[in-house]
Parts: sequence; structure tokens; C-alpha cells
Amino acid sequence: MNILLIGYGKMGKIIEELAINRHHNITHIIDNDYHWETLKGKDIDVAIDFSIPMLADYNIEECFNRDIPIVVGTTGWYNKLPQLKARAIQEQKGLFVASNYSIGMFIFNKINAQLASLMNNQPSYDVTINEIHHTQKLDAPSGTAITLAETIIDNVDRFKKWHCIEENDDIFEGGEDILTITSQRIGEVPGTHTITYSSEVDDISITHEAHNRKGFALGAILAAEFLKGKRGFYSMQDIIK
Repeated sequence: MNILLIGYGKMGKIIEELAINRHHNITHIIDNDYHWETLKGKDIDVAIDFSIPMLADYNIEECFNRDIPIVVGTTGWYNKLPQLKARAIQEQKGLFVASNYSIGMFIFNKINAQLASLMNNQPSYDVTINEIHHTQKLDAPSGTAITLAETIIDNVDRFKKWHCIEENDDIFEGGEDILTITSQRIGEVPGTHTITYSSEVDDISITHEAHNRKGFALGAILAAEFLKGKRGFYSMQDIIK
């Protein structure tokens, strides 16, 4: 498989290493210069994007215009997702989007959904999400934390929306219908997400802690292998199935 890498930071370099180990070719890399004209004449099967939030939608459109299927690992741009998803379906362009490419995180969110469903009729428990990432991560909360929050909102009737509190924010006193996410940026932490149900009598917590970035990188490559030759919109649910 011939891969176009968009973004060549720490994640891009790990993807390159693992892709080569799986006998794929990194045919071209687009990094900070974003000179798309350099793609002319290149044979590309699929693109993998781990760039920056403000350019993700632009990168997707550039791939669409060249009929290159694209796997997007960048988060923080999801306000543009509905229109790009619709375009992928209507124009039959290949688009794979996930807030987290770790298979372990996918399973963790399934557990999250089940736990939330069990706790739906337990209003004595306050629910919070805490997420910790490295200091280079630009968006807060993380896309993964948003996905986890939306899963809880879908399964716990009293929650209608989420609110993020960052480390230096003022104290937030939300309503009973607001699910709180706390975001921290510490050192080189790849990603830790903890969901806690707390009452006067006990706490129930579940945690997913990534030890490194390899799980995310491998998941993105698996998504690229899945997406090759396909058209339309896909997510991690499609790989697991």
C-alpha cells in the first residue's frame, strides 16, 4: 500500500516506522510546507492525517479533490465533520474519522456505555471525566474525551451537554444536566482518561491509560488498510465489525 503522510511530528514518525514494518510504502510526506502540488505524479492508495486542527478540513478537501481516501487522526475540527461526512457519502470519497485509533480505547468506550446505562437510574452519583495529555496537544478537551462524554450523555438521561474545565479556569458551577470534563496538559503523557461516578458512600472509576503512541499509530494503519479501495464514510465501529 502506498501511503501519503500528512503531518510528520511524533505520530507521523511512528506511523512511518510501523507502516514500513507492515510492508507498506511511505510514498510522500506533506508537513509544514503543505505544498500539495508536490503530489503530482505520485501513486497514492490512502492518506493518513495527524496534522493540526486548523488544517484538517483543508487536508480532507485536498484529498477529496484528488480522489485519495483519507484516514484522519487529527481532532479539534469536528464542527466541520457533518458537511465533510455528507460530501464523502454523496460524492463517494473515502473518509475514515476517529477521535482515537486505539483498539483498547474503542473497547473502553463500550464499557463506558454499559456502565452509563447501568448508572442511569442512580442520580446520587456525580459523574466526571478527567483527561490528561502531553503539553503539545492543541485542543482541549481531547476528541477522545468528547466521544466518552457523548456516550455518557446518550445513556444517562439527566445529562444534556458537557462542559470542559482547563487547569487555569475559574471554578465552574454548572447545572445538573451538565457533564464536566477536566483537561490537563502534563509533560509527555500520551493520553489518560478516567471516568468517575462519585457518591457519599463510594466511588466507581474506570481508566484507560495509553503507555505510548504506538497503539494510536497501529490503529490508524489498520484503518488505512481497511479504507483502501473503499468509498464513503467509516469509523472504528466498521473495523471492529
